[in-house]
Amino acid sequence: MAQTIFVLNGPNLNLLGKRQPEIYGSDTLADVEAMCRKAVPDGVEIDFRQSNHEGVLVDWIQEARDVAEAIVINPAAYTHTSVAVLDALSAYDGPVVEVHISDVHKREKFRHHSYVSMRADEVIVGRGVQGYVDGLAWAVAKLG
Repeated sequence: MAQTIFVLNGPNLNLLGKRQPEIYGSDTLADVEAMCRKAVPDGVEIDFRQSNHEGVLVDWIQEARDVAEAIVINPAAYTHTSVAVLDALSAYDGPVVEVHISDVHKREKFRHHSYVSMRADEVIVGRGVQGYVDGLAWAVAKLG
């Protein structure tokens, strides 16, 4: 039976490749999804999703409780603001990897705090879109 990993993306990540390429690079979210699909071994499926809406992300995290063995999440701006995302992740029993394309610690001060990091088992920042692949590799290794 295949193991499922949710790869969840927060607000504005649908604009990857168009929005601030000097910070986020030129890869689109579709490019990231293709990279992720190639990176997982046989027997692992990814469910790749993006929403600009906090409640939708919360619903997906809650859904993961029943169908996903791990979550890789780039919560984007909700990283710094969403107790709701933190609470949903805290109710999830599997491994959680927080990913950020840019190094949030070298950006504006308000980006230095992450609610999600309070629950994440692994945090990957500043590795560009390669951070998603690294996050998936970590999750796959954790799942055994």
